[in-house]
Amino acid sequence: MSKKSNKKLPKEVISHWPEVFDDVEINAVPLEYLDSIRVQFNDGKIWDIDINTSKNKVKDLEKSLDDLFEQYQDHIKTVDFRLNTEKVKRDITTRTKKFLKLRR
Repeated sequence: MSKKSNKKLPKEVISHWPEVFDDVEINAVPLEYLDSIRVQFNDGKIWDIDINTSKNKVKDLEKSLDDLFEQYQDHIKTVDFRLNTEKVKRDITTRTKKFLKLRR
């Protein structure tokens, strides 16, 4: 029997748009939807990394994050990806309206 992993959004994210976010399961999040990343280290230090994802900087950001996680992997306690819920909500609403309009 396989164990079902919990891929639900955190309650504080769900509260922004419960009628949609409550039923969402996450496998991956595009960097463009991240607001920030909080990295907590074993020694108690916390780094808050602000994410500004203009399209031409996404590859640079991916590389920087890969390097960070590789370099500090033995010292990282937790990584908290913080979602830009307003952007997600806006994009879903816009795409849904377009989809419904095209289906007529």
